[in-house]
Amino acid sequence: MAKVLEAKTTPTTSVFEQGNLSVKSFKVESSAVSSKCKPLFIVTPTTRGMYPVVQFQPGFMCLNTSYSQLLQHIASHGCIVVAPQIYRTICKSIPQEIKDSAEVTNWMATDLQSLLPENVTADFTKLGIAGHSRGGKVAFSLALGKAETTLKYTALMGIDPVAGVNAVFQTEPKILTYVPRSFNFNIPVVVIGTGLGSQQKNFFKPPCAPDGVNHAEFFSESKPPCCYFLAKDFGHMDMLDEGAARLGSCLCKKGTQPRDLMRTGIGGIVVAFMQAYRKEDDANLLAIVDDPKIAPITFDPVIYTPK
Repeated sequence: MAKVLEAKTTPTTSVFEQGNLSVKSFKVESSAVSSKCKPLFIVTPTTRGMYPVVQFQPGFMCLNTSYSQLLQHIASHGCIVVAPQIYRTICKSIPQEIKDSAEVTNWMATDLQSLLPENVTADFTKLGIAGHSRGGKVAFSLALGKAETTLKYTALMGIDPVAGVNAVFQTEPKILTYVPRSFNFNIPVVVIGTGLGSQQKNFFKPPCAPDGVNHAEFFSESKPPCCYFLAKDFGHMDMLDEGAARLGSCLCKKGTQPRDLMRTGIGGIVVAFMQAYRKEDDANLLAIVDDPKIAPITFDPVIYTPK
């Protein structure tokens, strides 16, 4: 494990437990909101308050609802999560997905509030962009300004992001430069990788998160403040709900530990990260960096590079 600072707090496991806020999950079809917006899965606290917003980009060919348990965990700690269903066919190009995702961001600026529970307010000054797998690349692309948005992202979260087949065959747009700290944005970043994502399930099936275009390179090119957590014993799709993503289950190597541990592990890291950079309370993040064993799964290595 590598780390560059010492926590000044007592270790805590609270972020890995369900939060104390009740949450509501619901789907919204595009016809009900705007012709320019995609179908949405929204998870929001129902308790009165103003909450930061996270736009969550699903992985390749994954339903937005397949992340319901992970997103409910995050929302229960005080966050509104909006997961668009950008595409449902294999033909959608990533540049078009980035453009469509930017339109979701622009739609949120004017129309999200009307869909939220009474007395719940979206705080767009604290807007995070997150994504899994190909959705992680979309999230990084949006942070890099590959599509214009009316709102500014203030935090970036990549969950096992993937940028192509290998370093030679990146998918468009080719955002990886292989130059450390080269990403041209100045917002805090957390990258969560999987230890088994870069391994083949068998001889006939390539890895779902290949070396050279996976979490390690995304973190290498991120500027401080940035965090890196590798879920050592889990696979690329192991954070999804039980029974979800049959395509990924067929193609990707899976871990042997229960998926619910992976969901709470990732959810806790996201919550601690959001607390540190949106609430200016880094106690939980520093505690995890100082002692990763308080997490329900093994994170190794763990790297935290502040400004």
